[in-house]
Amino acid sequence: MEGVHIPWKGWVLVCDGAKALLFRNDGDAELLNLSAVDVLTQPDAPARELGTDRPGRVHQSHGAARSAVDDTDFHAQAEADFLADLAAQLGKLVPQNAVGSLVIVAPPRALGILRKHLPPAVRHVLKAEVAKDLVALPTPEIERHLAA
Repeated sequence: MEGVHIPWKGWVLVCDGAKALLFRNDGDAELLNLSAVDVLTQPDAPARELGTDRPGRVHQSHGAARSAVDDTDFHAQAEADFLADLAAQLGKLVPQNAVGSLVIVAPPRALGILRKHLPPAVRHVLKAEVAKDLVALPTPEIERHLAA
């Protein structure tokens, strides 16, 4: 991957479906110095707390056959809800803080969900998307990945 251009005071969002790290580049485009602006997390609740029912059964209109209804993936739904809320929060933060440049770093699935929910103000300042899962790494490692 070629290095991502993050200008001075540019923002970087590093996230996945359960955690988001928001940074500001206090260095320049060549020598990144990411400073944490905010950390957002979602509680990792067990599946029994996210959903209450077993999958249902359907009685066909003809014959005696019954079939199961697909089970809902409550963890995937919780991740999608977190990312949609994150996009809405970005929509408020970008104009409030006069953000001129934003780079989003997230796994491919999370990027796809975020794209659907990003407000126009955020899309306007979005300069790059990096399809990597870096949220668990320390800040110097994130800087190294973005500069590489």
